[in-house]
Amino acid sequence: MSDNWIEAASRDAIPGDDVIGVVVGGREIALYDVNGDVFATDNACTHGNARLCDGFLDGHEIECPLHQGKFDVRTGEAMCAPLTEAVRRYPIRIEADKVYVDLG
Repeated sequence: MSDNWIEAASRDAIPGDDVIGVVVGGREIALYDVNGDVFATDNACTHGNARLCDGFLDGHEIECPLHQGKFDVRTGEAMCAPLTEAVRRYPIRIEADKVYVDLG
């Protein structure tokens, strides 16, 4: 594993079809489980001062709890107004039931 991969959580710490917030390497990261697949983004909305882990996960979209804008957790893409800027997405790797995030 490269030096950029940092353990973020155990796989079973992420509830099915839900989101949690963790601190990885000093950064707040949101970890999502969508149909058994895990994704990671910054935990801060790009539009306002809100934590995405406090939002509502609907399929592959996380809704910001502050202004109801949505991001695609697979790509970080802003899906609707008032969002205009994507949220940073991070590659993940699962090994031995641990989720690792590449902060690159």
